Amino acid sequence: MTKTLIKCFIKNYEDITNPKVREAYGHLGSMVGIIANLILCLSKMGIGLLFKSMAIFADGINNLSDAGSSVVTLIGFKLSAKPADEDHPFGHARIEYISGMIVSFIILLLGLELIRSSISKILNPEPILFSPILIMVLVFSIMVKLWLSRFNRILGTKIQSTTMIATATDSRNDVLATSAVLLATIIAYFTGINLDGLMGGVVGAFIFYSGISLIKETTSPLLGQAPDPEFVNAIQTRLLSYKEITGFHDLVIHSYGPNRWFASVHAEVPADANLLHCHDIIDNIERDLQREMGIDLVIHMDPIVTNDPVINDLKAQVKEFAKTIDPRLSIHDFRMVMGPTHSNIIFDIAIPIGFKQSPSELAKALDTAIKTINPDYYTVITVDTNYISTSIASHITNQSS
Repeated sequence: MTKTLIKCFIKNYEDITNPKVREAYGHLGSMVGIIANLILCLSKMGIGLLFKSMAIFADGINNLSDAGSSVVTLIGFKLSAKPADEDHPFGHARIEYISGMIVSFIILLLGLELIRSSISKILNPEPILFSPILIMVLVFSIMVKLWLSRFNRILGTKIQSTTMIATATDSRNDVLATSAVLLATIIAYFTGINLDGLMGGVVGAFIFYSGISLIKETTSPLLGQAPDPEFVNAIQTRLLSYKEITGFHDLVIHSYGPNRWFASVHAEVPADANLLHCHDIIDNIERDLQREMGIDLVIHMDPIVTNDPVINDLKAQVKEFAKTIDPRLSIHDFRMVMGPTHSNIIFDIAIPIGFKQSPSELAKALDTAIKTINPDYYTVITVDTNYISTSIASHITNQSS
């Protein structure tokens, strides 16, 4: 049924990188959620009033809040699709993360409310009414919510939307809450034991925990989380597919919302290569990655001496020194300026996030090691941070060049 809805209501549904297609996915998920939750809300509130069951009536109110969450999601997708303007030159796509965070807070508050009401039921237990119609409504609600959870998770995974995944989690939590009411009703009918409050408290605690987890998940992109390693590797592989590029470093990637990527990188080219030719290659790379991967890439060109055996040998030794300190360290922009009394060894070293040594301590350790090769070597060391990932090298060399 999910595939049928996607094909019927989303034009060009396979082009998920298209902002309009992405908005259509969000619109479909939100409208289905609004309609389904309103149906559940009306049926539960009616049954709750008919059988004087506050538990069922409260569950109906919960479905009404779920419909409200779907409205928040719908508005979030609408606003995030707005084009860039003077005040927001990178677009509005991050609004989707904010709407996901709002849904997460709603889940958190519902968990707290369920815990509060469950404690009240434990302290002041009330008789649980039993009716076949009541059971049918609860079972129907569970089936609908199971489908909604799967539906939103499929859509959320397809377009990588934390908002829709949060909505899927909310539907799953509703399944647990309604199942607790159903189970407590059946147990009370056959045994006379009232577990309504206890089971509600357990489910409320789980919903509260899932709300905390979702808040962390939805706020992470807003804070600036590290890019996906597979995405980074795809960029690295594409850069090294150009034979003119001997290596690259200082790759920095920014996300301004789903499928809105901005990046910069230092690409290394042979120092004796034709400057105009290299500049043309750099322009081609920027256009290719924009067309193929949707990345607005800015490339800084670094000329590198590749045919000097003295510099190459010294660079290899400095790399080994760095590895003895931490194998995650990497050297780039290595050059040597020789003079009559001393030589300047100039290079940058990239440190991973969380590296324990201070930049000055690291530079001093490397300077001491380099002076063991030649005391007339003076170092000029710039310490950079590897913003990609602690598990991805910040400097990559083209092995085929």
